[in-house]
Amino acid sequence: MPSSRAAPGLAPAPSYAAGGLGDVLPSVLAALGVPGSGARWALAPARSAVVVLVDGLGYDLLRRRGGHAPWLRTLFADGLRVASGFPSTTPVSMGSFGTGLTPGSHGLVGFEVLVPGEDRLLNELSWENGPVPERWQPRATCFERAVAGGLDVARIGPAFFDGSGLTRAALRGGRFVSAKTLDARVDATLAHARSRPASLTYLYWGDLDKVGHVHGCESWQWGDELETIDRALARLADGLPSDCSLTITADHGMVDVPMANRVDVAYDSELAAGVRHTGGEPRAPQLYCEPGAVDDVLATWRARLGDVAWVLSQDEAVSGGLFGAVHDDHLARIGDVVVAMREPHAVVDSRHHRPELLALVGLHGSLTDDEVPVPMFHVPARAS
Repeated sequence: MPSSRAAPGLAPAPSYAAGGLGDVLPSVLAALGVPGSGARWALAPARSAVVVLVDGLGYDLLRRRGGHAPWLRTLFADGLRVASGFPSTTPVSMGSFGTGLTPGSHGLVGFEVLVPGEDRLLNELSWENGPVPERWQPRATCFERAVAGGLDVARIGPAFFDGSGLTRAALRGGRFVSAKTLDARVDATLAHARSRPASLTYLYWGDLDKVGHVHGCESWQWGDELETIDRALARLADGLPSDCSLTITADHGMVDVPMANRVDVAYDSELAAGVRHTGGEPRAPQLYCEPGAVDDVLATWRARLGDVAWVLSQDEAVSGGLFGAVHDDHLARIGDVVVAMREPHAVVDSRHHRPELLALVGLHGSLTDDEVPVPMFHVPARAS
């Protein structure tokens, strides 16, 4: 979640030091007896563990719409509200979740980021024409450390994730099990947890995020999907072996942004001036500027958007801790100007963004309480 310490321009840096999404798997591994895991939270020992990540399940959003999730509501009393990170978007958060590191350390620093020396953007979600993932993010993942520690690791998700760039960069390790529906993934998770005496099973579900993007996170469709997830998670918890723990988390929250609150750089020559690449995403643009244009771009964007967004130079964003500690090799991936919306507004670029993205209702990526905090719910094993 945002901390009280503000970066220049009063942008609230995520409170990485207080524990965040990157601390979930290391804490689970420590409870499973994997040495050197660096646990943030002392979880009760277990022989096996299941970890579920629900894409788009922001903590504050879940609190607000908890009437659709009676089983998850029972976990709030002992649960934690932790920071996903910045930008609050899937590739960045998966980097933190999968490696146990902050964004500036693992190097997945945005939805679309500059490939240094190549004058082009990399979409870190699709990874189309991307660099070798293991070189882009060479640090060992938590799943690799789990395998090295003697655990049988299975990662359960959609087939197209198997071998994808983001999976290889952030979530490699163990074997991948393909399952399409949520019920099928719960069944596969239960089968793995029941058949392996010392295991780690990871289940990913992304439809809540999809529904939120298309219909909005305040829509009845979002509530219906949350009800489906709640029933599936209750069934999963009830079916796990007594020596297996269950941990539930998410990668980010979401905000509904009216179309009237969106600026299109393609039709705004003032905002477009001096910007070579519009990276990041609509709630958190990262601007890569023409040589010598950074100061002018920074001044213009502050003058135009300062009432609805934090607009920072790269140095301000980095020194203010938005990305956590930033490795020298990753600095060039971050925009010369970093923007984070503090109101329900967005900036798009129809010269570059696909029509499908331009039509989305629910968006995320910024630093607000509806986007950064995520749940960390842990159900201990009944017997170890």
